[in-house]
Amino acid sequence: MAAPILINELDSCAPDFRCRLDALLAWEPAQDEAIERTVAGILRELRLRGDEALLEYTARFDRLQAATAADLELGAQALQAALSELPQAERAALEAAAARIRAFHERQRGESWSYVEADGTRLGQRIDAIERVGLYVPGGKAAYPSSVLMNAIPAKVAGVPELVMVVPTPDGVRNPMVLAAAAIAGVDRVFTIGGAQAVGALAYGTATVPKVDKIVGPGNAYVAEAKRRVFGTVGIDMIAGPSEILVLTDGSCEPDWVAMDLFSQAEHDEMAQAILLCPDPGFIARVRESILRLLPQMPRREVIAASLARRGALIRVRDLQEACDLASGIAAEHLEIIAAEPARWAERIRHAGAMFLGPWSSEALGDYCAGPNHVLPTMRTARFSSPLGVYDFQKRSSLIEVSRAGAQTLGRIASTLARGEGLQAHARAAEMRLEPSGTPS
Repeated sequence: MAAPILINELDSCAPDFRCRLDALLAWEPAQDEAIERTVAGILRELRLRGDEALLEYTARFDRLQAATAADLELGAQALQAALSELPQAERAALEAAAARIRAFHERQRGESWSYVEADGTRLGQRIDAIERVGLYVPGGKAAYPSSVLMNAIPAKVAGVPELVMVVPTPDGVRNPMVLAAAAIAGVDRVFTIGGAQAVGALAYGTATVPKVDKIVGPGNAYVAEAKRRVFGTVGIDMIAGPSEILVLTDGSCEPDWVAMDLFSQAEHDEMAQAILLCPDPGFIARVRESILRLLPQMPRREVIAASLARRGALIRVRDLQEACDLASGIAAEHLEIIAAEPARWAERIRHAGAMFLGPWSSEALGDYCAGPNHVLPTMRTARFSSPLGVYDFQKRSSLIEVSRAGAQTLGRIASTLARGEGLQAHARAAEMRLEPSGTPS
């Protein structure tokens, strides 16, 4: 019997390389009809029965009984109490991470602008914050205070007036770090609800839960399906796929470091992807040895092992230029470049969610406290998508203030184009503003 695969090993010179790589990269979210039916039913009930349905689903799925939906809301005192009662080390870590995240995102603020043309016409763009945003935070075993900071702080930096957080508390168990993070980030309201029912409550509104304009934050398959279905009624951040890391190296670093960086994403999910690109076969062998030695020490070793065997890879490339070309095609969520002159190689990468340059830039630091957002595009969507940021919580309105003189010039252009499209009312609307002489008196 063949030994089980530890991690796939590929060589870019092999004739079947492209076929094998494409197979490893291929991933599409499974369309589970049972999940789709369940979520469709939950959303329908939320839309029809509001708080009544919300209470029923919260009791059924989270085993949390409440007399009224208002009892599911946590006040500011509860958040502050969670913050006050945190061990000092945890509070200091949250506050330090929050300060760094805030400092980075403050540089992303968009500014309104306008300019005036020679004839007095003023054109411009006004930027406003989204009025109300909903933040979904996983609860139970998967509780991520870092996600609270990464989603809430950019929203507040953008100027969002009201941020409504929903977080499930199965059996009434609350995660104090999640609540403390909400206090630090300035979340305005918190409801102890989760699942598709929480997404529905945010999207449609109930007598108790306010309707929001956009929903952000990670969740399970039911949450993802609910976000997909309510998109259009509200905005959403993205439908995220499994976590990804791509390490591009010349072999000049510690193999144990690379193995652990691969583990750091593989431990998220059996379908997560961890790939190494390197031209040095000796270094690849040392990384493989590190994986063998370190894996048994990991508490989530079964998840890591499944991820590495299914979708992980150690890939030998001809040189770093080929590695950069491959990296651009893979368009990974996280890209580490550990080589001499990492910035030089980063210039050759066209697509990546976030780039970590040099041996000291562990991807894990980006997940928690470096400052840039850890909500990143997956499934090769870095080809056209960006990390979550302040700009996701702002919207733009065009400003058009045409002068009397400007209407003479623009009116003729618009009239010609409108008649060419067969839209006579458009043309007449522009023509009615034209002076008989063609210039304003």
